[in-house]
Amino acid sequence: MPTAINAAVAQQTAAGSVPSTTAGTTEGAGGATGGIYSAIISRNQPIIHVKEKTYEELHKKCLEKNILYEDPDFPPNESSLFYSQKSPVKFEWKRPREICENPRFIIGGANRTDICQGELGNCWFLAAIACLTLNKKLLCRVIPHDQSFIQNYAGIFHFQQFWRYGDWVDVVIDDCLPTYNNQLVFTKSSQRNEFWSALLEKAYAKLHGSYEALKGGNTTEAMEDFTGGVTEFYEIKDAPKDIYKIMKHAIDRGSLMASSIDDDLGFSYGSAPRSSIGELIARMVKNQENAQMTQSTVDYQGIEERPAWTIMPMQYETRMSCGLVKGHAYSVTAVEEVLFKGEKIRLVRLRNPWGQVEWNGAWSDKSEEWDSVNEEEKIRLQHKVAEDGEFWISFQDFMRHFTKLEICNLTPDALEVDKFQTWTVSVNEGRWVRGCSAGGCRNYPDTFWTNPQYRLKLLEEDDDPEDEEVICSFLVALMQKNRRKERKLGANLYTIGFAIYEVTALDFALCTMHGTKHHLQKDFFLYNASKARSKTYINMREISERFRLPPSEYVIIPSTYDPHQEGEFILRVFSEKRSLSEVIHSHHVAPIIFVSDRANSNKELTADENSGKDGEKSQADKKKRSSTKAHEESEEQKQFRNIFRQIAGDDMEINAEELRNVLNNVVKKHKDLRSEGFELESCRSMIALMDTDGSGKINFDEFRHLWDKIKSWQKIFKRYDTDHSGTINSYEMRNAVNDAGFRLNNQLYDIITMRYADKNMNIDFDSFICCFVRLDAMFRAFHAFDKDGDGIIKLNVLEVNCFMRVCLTQ
Repeated sequence: MPTAINAAVAQQTAAGSVPSTTAGTTEGAGGATGGIYSAIISRNQPIIHVKEKTYEELHKKCLEKNILYEDPDFPPNESSLFYSQKSPVKFEWKRPREICENPRFIIGGANRTDICQGELGNCWFLAAIACLTLNKKLLCRVIPHDQSFIQNYAGIFHFQQFWRYGDWVDVVIDDCLPTYNNQLVFTKSSQRNEFWSALLEKAYAKLHGSYEALKGGNTTEAMEDFTGGVTEFYEIKDAPKDIYKIMKHAIDRGSLMASSIDDDLGFSYGSAPRSSIGELIARMVKNQENAQMTQSTVDYQGIEERPAWTIMPMQYETRMSCGLVKGHAYSVTAVEEVLFKGEKIRLVRLRNPWGQVEWNGAWSDKSEEWDSVNEEEKIRLQHKVAEDGEFWISFQDFMRHFTKLEICNLTPDALEVDKFQTWTVSVNEGRWVRGCSAGGCRNYPDTFWTNPQYRLKLLEEDDDPEDEEVICSFLVALMQKNRRKERKLGANLYTIGFAIYEVTALDFALCTMHGTKHHLQKDFFLYNASKARSKTYINMREISERFRLPPSEYVIIPSTYDPHQEGEFILRVFSEKRSLSEVIHSHHVAPIIFVSDRANSNKELTADENSGKDGEKSQADKKKRSSTKAHEESEEQKQFRNIFRQIAGDDMEINAEELRNVLNNVVKKHKDLRSEGFELESCRSMIALMDTDGSGKINFDEFRHLWDKIKSWQKIFKRYDTDHSGTINSYEMRNAVNDAGFRLNNQLYDIITMRYADKNMNIDFDSFICCFVRLDAMFRAFHAFDKDGDGIIKLNVLEVNCFMRVCLTQ
């Protein structure tokens, strides 16, 4: 059922104001996930793209062995039902042949009247199914009709093409269904021996981990999963004047549509019809979101972004005297006009997923208005008197009683009135990583800039002769990934939104000078207002909005409302004309082919060093500096040599433990650097970095070279340790790494934060140096293979092993 914006929470302030300073600590990265970095970051997630047995293979195997399929990934037991607690009643899993005689997958075609809600608050999902049945092409794509309980029956069924964040997946299930007293507990058909809707619900439950995971939600969430479309969400009280025309064209273009009614508190949620089983289930299926949902005590006065909330509890219906149900989702199945007493009346047809309980006002099944409509019109409008949950209502009454309208467009042009247009689509996957790229909204200026950034180039204006403005139309849709599936782990929907900024070549040039490969820095957002943004931050799976901006270059910043909230997302951009959307500062690295920006940065550095109007003067200055430096080093070398000789002994070589003693003795002399010294593991990495002969020890010259590196890295550390605490915030690590000359992609910044930051997202001096030692070793190994200096290497198997050995020994 649709979730709603809390009307008590104010909208954002107008664009252009600079956000007030609020404390926050995160660092930026993000962008497309993929390859080995994605596998490391998502190491707790199952590996995808591993070839599994297909439905055809499993079906054939069951027939050959003469057995009925049992799904090992979604077994017929408690774990597939609920995750919050055990059931107070015992459900019995039965196959359709055990429930009734002559079971059928589909009887007379799958249609909206086949769907009757059971004892779970998932009316939002069933409303989406009812909408799906109106588009036969889509229906057949999701529900293969060639499945049967008679021919080649093996207890196995599948549902194709569920859209999962850019991929289409085929879900395979067995046909065991939960029952109580030989009755289906959850979704059922109006005909006792028809099972397609119950099996589709089971497949969707498997997709999300359990039946309980389906309680409460947005109708458009399921609509998108069926179609891969993009949603638009309307508050009916604030709907545009041409909302009827929008609804009419949405139906004509095949868009899926649903509507709902808030309860008295201003919320909408999933509801279930009352029954004896339902009373028992209600005691079990607690909605923790509802229990915890209270008005925030945070004072948002004077800040730029204000969040809105939705809740999705399971709730029994609140029936109104007119027959409509509050807190409930309805499918919109038709939008028509009818001639009534010489006047055209606008009508909307709705369906209650319960398969019962209908509107009883004007234009309801038995209302007197139908007496004045001729039979031909009644047939056209498919009017019938039946308690099947479907009814007509006047558009005027629809606008009066309903509060939310959700439309899932198969393509963004679905609501264009006059002509069909081709839209280009750009899809980017990304993630917010705590302490690295989960920067929160603009209320947190210290960390907002660290969020993932996506570059959008609007290249061509719209083809609209009636519009004198030079404008590009586009739609941005930001979607959270896997939050419903992870509910059993305590995950809830984040409050999300996005902002769009116009950028110039100068802005990007300043970023390049800073070494961040076009990742916009904090100052940019402090002194530039957004050109457009989402109307509000809200805890829905997806938030989408249409925009009209002049051709230019822009940056989209998707974010959660609060910083430090970790999760994955998908950002889709639809544009009428040619456009380009890409993640900023992300290198897509193919296996065995490694790409480095350092080759380019080194060339730029060399050019800068060699530039100058007076070459002779430059050479003279260089010699002078070298002479001074040599003198300083000779004085320092004496001190180091004495300390080194005392610890190393006559062979003048030290191992990791001895190196730790040397370094800690030297660090103690730097009173301005708060540090507890180096860990043994860090020193082992340093030995591996500098040990050229493989002895596991380093001599004085190797130590000296190491100390030179540590000194330069120490200066960088002190630059960002502004409070002299002996630590730097993890969100500053990106800039520190850049200052050291390393050019990394976003996934590596995420990994660095996860590897080296503590629970407070701080990195101490020891961890900082250890990280830089490993980076230096990897880049040195890379450049050893980069013979022609173009920043690309291709390795054979032997060289891969060599490269991995160098990296892993660090």
